[in-house]
Amino acid sequence: MKLEFLRSGPALVIENEERLLVVSDLHFGIESDLAAHGLHFASRSAERLERLMRVIDFTDPDRLVLLGDIKHSIPSLTRQEYHELPGIMETVRSRAPLIIFPGNHDTGIERFARESEICPREGMLINGIGFLHGHMYPAPDLYGHLIVVGHHHPLLALRDEIGCALQEPAYIRAGLMAGKGDISVPEDRALQTRLLFMPAFNELAGYDISRIVRDPFSPLSRCMDAGSAEIILADGTYIGPFSALVQDEDD
Repeated sequence: MKLEFLRSGPALVIENEERLLVVSDLHFGIESDLAAHGLHFASRSAERLERLMRVIDFTDPDRLVLLGDIKHSIPSLTRQEYHELPGIMETVRSRAPLIIFPGNHDTGIERFARESEICPREGMLINGIGFLHGHMYPAPDLYGHLIVVGHHHPLLALRDEIGCALQEPAYIRAGLMAGKGDISVPEDRALQTRLLFMPAFNELAGYDISRIVRDPFSPLSRCMDAGSAEIILADGTYIGPFSALVQDEDD
């Protein structure tokens, strides 16, 4: 199995029995929600879609895996989503066959996706690799494998003594700890499991990695082995263990 990290997404290519392009948390329609909270942006959907098309053309995948939160509004559709999503889905579908793992923001996505494209929300194995959005409890057969997870929008934030920050989308790679959190996993299966939390494709979405690890908010993040957690930038640059990042912040 070969992993290729693409900063131009962020996106991930997994090459095994087939070549899969994995993208998470597109959040088309986010601008309408931001406007409702007083933050006004023109729709960036066209630019976001163009970026996705460039990544698809560059990687030439056999299939495109969308790890959920294709749309943004919950619990219903906004006018922006209703008008934009049909064209977005058809454009993406014309370039690569779709595999969709619906996320917590994907209420009504069935209106725009084909039944054959939609996978169980609790995830499933594809070529021996587990995929799911990450807001639900994983299917039991995912344990013991690499599990690729969306939902968390990990963002590396580094601050110096005067408060300046470097903020970059990043991956969290970690083990699974049996007996931690509220998931029951046999210890031998937990030891074989590796989690890879993907950054959001949406350029407006990001959540500090330190907060994800220290205050977990999903079934998988709650049973993540924080001691084994490592940080990888969107381009594949290895930053190091999370524990070293915490030490630097404390210093």
